[in-house]
Amino acid sequence: MHVFTQSDESHAFPGANACGRLASLFVKLVVRVKLLPSAEQAAALQATLEACNQAANHVSGIAHHTGVRRNRELRALVYTDVKNGWGLGAQAAQHVVKKVADAYTALRARRRKTTARRPHGTISKPIGFRNDAAQTYDDRMLSWQLDQRTVSIWTTTGRMKRLAYTGGEEQLQLLQHYRQGETDLLLRAGQWYLDATIDVPETPQNPQPQGFIGVDLGVANIATTSTGHRHSGRRLNRTRHNDRTLRTRLQRKGTRSAKRRAKRHAGKEARRARDINHKISKHIVAEAQRTGRGIALEDLGGIRERVRLRKPQRVTMNSWAFGQLHAFITYKARRLGVPVVCVNPSYTSQECARCHHIDQRNRPSQAVFACRSCGFVEHADLNASHVIGQRGWWVWVCGAESQVPALTLIA
Repeated sequence: MHVFTQSDESHAFPGANACGRLASLFVKLVVRVKLLPSAEQAAALQATLEACNQAANHVSGIAHHTGVRRNRELRALVYTDVKNGWGLGAQAAQHVVKKVADAYTALRARRRKTTARRPHGTISKPIGFRNDAAQTYDDRMLSWQLDQRTVSIWTTTGRMKRLAYTGGEEQLQLLQHYRQGETDLLLRAGQWYLDATIDVPETPQNPQPQGFIGVDLGVANIATTSTGHRHSGRRLNRTRHNDRTLRTRLQRKGTRSAKRRAKRHAGKEARRARDINHKISKHIVAEAQRTGRGIALEDLGGIRERVRLRKPQRVTMNSWAFGQLHAFITYKARRLGVPVVCVNPSYTSQECARCHHIDQRNRPSQAVFACRSCGFVEHADLNASHVIGQRGWWVWVCGAESQVPALTLIA
């Protein structure tokens, strides 16, 4: 399992102004492997997670009441109590404090993105952590024996050695060659996992792409490319509708068995969405690499706060992980050296890809685009993808370094 995260080491690349970010020398991924503990080992891991998260709840309460939420200041305030009160090691205590500080930082960042229409307000109660919430380990707390496929991991009952793990062959190869950084211990549906951070070197980026494939993200079609591929269809939309209907019915019923079924179904729904997003992103990136083109995406950051929608539309719009799909396309493209740019999403659904006339009346229906100026008719999502691709090319040209040779003066 691969999860894309932002990398640390960076250098500028042509077209960097388009996305407002820098490309890095490495793509930071997360590889998940499954632990194979005995019953006694699983109990020790469970006790460790519970102790760490109970300590985190204690630290969160202090941070909430004192207003001290930065890592260094909070650690000076609570480190001794956390270490002694829950039997944590020095490194574990520091990671607990950092987890709390990071949680409050993330909460502040989310609140800054809200608009005046949805005021910030105040934090009414401390941030809480479940007893089985993930816990971070560094190399002092966890060591890997990659050849034996075992780990040595710290627990509240002592160091646990020769704990076996397994995973897919590709994941194990990546772990063998590129593991770098921290690891998270987590419990999911009764199974124990380690999420290990790896740094995979980027493929050199294509400096002269032969145009850009525009990708339009939407509801009727999750992704439509300017090459004519529409990723969705009635079957998937029907499944999404059935998922929402079942979730609503179980929430309305509210019994203990209904809650258990809703929890079990929620995991299945998330896994299906992740699988589909992986397939869509893989197809788009492979096509771009094969044809020597880049990929142009809309910059949809904060769209949920900017756009006004009716309640039924909000449910439909928020029911798919478009941010996850965007991240999957980005990290897969960076691994293969495919350029990715982000463009302004304003009026992409109303602009004509042929004459660039913008008019709200160009969309007589959800699926049809008919230009009021030149008469161009096309499927609405396909037209929007062409517009995005064209904008991507111009953004790349404006941000790229000049390819013209320097002038040589001859006396």
